[in-house]
Amino acid sequence: MNDSLASNNRELDGALDGIEGGGVLYVVATPIGNLGDMVPRAVEILQSVNLIAAEDTRHSARLLSQFSITTPAISYHDHNDAHKTDQLIERLLGGDNIALISDAGTPLVSDPGFRLVRAARQRGVSVVPVPGACALVAALSASGLPSDRFSFEGFPPPKAQAREQWLSALAQETQTLIFYEAPHRVLACLEAMAKVFGEERSAVLARELTKTFETIRLAPLGELVEFVRQDANQQRGEIVLLVAGAPVRHERVLGVEAERVMALLLEELPIKQAATLGAKITGVKKNALYQWGLEQKSAQ
Repeated sequence: MNDSLASNNRELDGALDGIEGGGVLYVVATPIGNLGDMVPRAVEILQSVNLIAAEDTRHSARLLSQFSITTPAISYHDHNDAHKTDQLIERLLGGDNIALISDAGTPLVSDPGFRLVRAARQRGVSVVPVPGACALVAALSASGLPSDRFSFEGFPPPKAQAREQWLSALAQETQTLIFYEAPHRVLACLEAMAKVFGEERSAVLARELTKTFETIRLAPLGELVEFVRQDANQQRGEIVLLVAGAPVRHERVLGVEAERVMALLLEELPIKQAATLGAKITGVKKNALYQWGLEQKSAQ
């Protein structure tokens, strides 16, 4: 056994001991489609704990069987079962190690788990994340939209009027916006986004990520509406919607000449080098030029 693997095993053994004899709550990410995305550490944890708390044990059965995981599993929905939360906390305090998994992806990201994790921390139970697949991160990484600033907004309201009002409150946000949406509502949601954000705003439909019929399409919202309207297959499966942020309303603070110089430099140089050289040419502070360059890049 090499030193790195031995060190990893020692860390796992130590974590399984918990704090002062108590158990450990593991928050374990699982694949969002392709079972090949299951990380080895997650398999080891799920095989080693005393109990798996799953969003839906029937859904998780295939995953557990695939990796020869025979650990007992129970269904857990913390939003409507406070009694079961208390039972799990008592087991953790008694020394059991428990893994929390959702149907797919990272628990707590629009999935159950928040109340259990909060209760565990309030009672002094060690909570350990086991990272892995996450639909919103996967979609963002392949979207082509700015990723330096983004916000996850979850599921839009299902009713038309509430959805439109909710989107209106986000219309001027300048970061990339990420949403989950149910397949039977995706067309209505895109239509509302085109109305509120404008048909020319860039957006991405990311559907069935890592699965056979994966779709990632970048287009203005108006075009995405037509794409989904004309192809019923795009209204099926797991869906992530990403929308470019609103253009930055930049108040001129550098002066016309400094902005002209920076614009020319940015055509050939990275932002940091452009700001350094621009400061020497214009006399404007490098930090101000650098910030201006970042704003221009994010607005593109």
